[in-house]
Amino acid sequence: MGLFAHAFGQQPKPAVPQTATGVAIQVYDIQDSVLIKTKEGMQLSAIVVRKKGAGKPQPAALFFTIYADHDNNLEEAKRSADHGYIGVVVNSRGKALSPDQINPYEKESTDVNGAVDWISKHPWTDGRVAIYGGSYSGFAAWAATKHLHPALKTIVPYVAAIPGFGLPMENNIFLNANYGWGFYVSNNKYLDEILYRDQQHWRDMQLNWYNSGVAYRKIDSIEGHPNPLLQRWIQHPSYDDYWQNMVPWQEEFAKINIPVLSVTGYYDDGQISALRYFKEHYKYNKQANHYLIIGPYDHFGAQRGGVPVLRDYKVDQLALISTAQITYDWMDYVLKGGPKPALLKDKINYEVMGANRWKHAPSIEKMNNQVLRLYLSTEKSGQNQMLLPKKPGQLAFSAQEVDFADRQHSNNNDYYPYPIVGKELDRSAGLYFISEPFNEPVSVDGIWNGVLKANINKKDMDIGMTLYEVMPDGTYFHLAYFLGRASYAKDMTRRTLLKEGAISSIPFSGTRMFSRYLSKGSRLLLVLDINKNPFAQINYGTGKDVSDESIADAKVPLKIKWYNDSYVDIPVWKY
Repeated sequence: MGLFAHAFGQQPKPAVPQTATGVAIQVYDIQDSVLIKTKEGMQLSAIVVRKKGAGKPQPAALFFTIYADHDNNLEEAKRSADHGYIGVVVNSRGKALSPDQINPYEKESTDVNGAVDWISKHPWTDGRVAIYGGSYSGFAAWAATKHLHPALKTIVPYVAAIPGFGLPMENNIFLNANYGWGFYVSNNKYLDEILYRDQQHWRDMQLNWYNSGVAYRKIDSIEGHPNPLLQRWIQHPSYDDYWQNMVPWQEEFAKINIPVLSVTGYYDDGQISALRYFKEHYKYNKQANHYLIIGPYDHFGAQRGGVPVLRDYKVDQLALISTAQITYDWMDYVLKGGPKPALLKDKINYEVMGANRWKHAPSIEKMNNQVLRLYLSTEKSGQNQMLLPKKPGQLAFSAQEVDFADRQHSNNNDYYPYPIVGKELDRSAGLYFISEPFNEPVSVDGIWNGVLKANINKKDMDIGMTLYEVMPDGTYFHLAYFLGRASYAKDMTRRTLLKEGAISSIPFSGTRMFSRYLSKGSRLLLVLDINKNPFAQINYGTGKDVSDESIADAKVPLKIKWYNDSYVDIPVWKY
């Protein structure tokens, strides 16, 4: 999201281009108070920058953002102008100079195309537009493809969000990580820096809510400010029409015939959104021209191309790239006949952590040459149970009990991992399953998934899983995690409750992609647990809307039998 400095009521000062020494020089034609009127009658605030002396009309590079910061957005537009494009930054409805109501997510599919249409009709462009940007801007790029405008020729989304899928809920579980974001972007025409940057306030809010035991629907009464965005969102716990109307859905992907370059990271908390766009595009359009770059980056790092040390993990040198440069190289390739960026040797381009090398594959399935199926056995190995490659001959189970009334302890599931590499794990909750050591080096490349078999005494549960490499010296390397609601495991658009006392088959696939070189002697460790902590909704298992459940529904602990024919599929490349 970057850092922002506008307070309520402040108007941006007109920018004067400066040289490095601070002497004013007229390098650009700048229009920084533009109002774009769409055919729906909305007005969008925009900045347009052209390089003086450019000569003939140029394609436009559009950055569509809800983060209304005049100075940052001006620099963004100037950067595009420096690379031979008309730099255009457009703010979302209601932001900056727009007189309309702020409305995150819901209207971008029309508003972004309104901006594309406006740009394409100006004589300073050649009628062609590219959209690029990260996070919300990545979402906006995809929103534009729901009703593809003929002037839009390519998009370059980084860590692109899917509202309702990656945030504010993940696999149908509402998360608190973005709770304060609605205030940040909607409290005023610019950005509410004071409230949003008060990290102690948001941490206290989560802990106070967790300890209070009140229903999730009343969490804003604990925080102290009504949260109308959250209240609107939690009316839609299924991925229903409300969410589907924001970005392409199912067959709509078949019509997206423009080149796409996606960028995300193994440790991007919204990675499942970026990957879903990629997977759905190829699912419905076998001829899609869509490339993916992925490496050891988090949500912010992917937007710049990585950092040398990520959460105590020293990133491979070759993993460090320039996302901005690749973006403009890609635009030159698509719009100006330039060479394709050198990194894009195939549709999927991924860095192998620990090997300091990039690999390339034509599809997700081709990232590995073997799928290792490992069963969650009841057989013990020290303080762990075994992950075994052979299906157990006799059905058995591992028991787990979770007391939701107990607020002295939590089950954290280690999402948003910090550090990535560590010497020990918190073993206060969950079940631990470990594989045999690999007898030769391998890399684990791709997306993991599997099926859990469970019998519970309630109607639902929220499952968390974390996958680690255990190195030969005992060090733990966090590979990936999963968080999901069992009642939506088979269909995120429709809730199907579990049958109490019966064995349920619970598939999980909304997981994360990663690539890691494992040396001989390394093992895999899977931690299986139930989500119960201050950082997400708590599912008490009554079958009611989870937002209405409270600690009053915690009289009976959740009792689970995890069966030993449960398994995980690990994508492996054997050398």
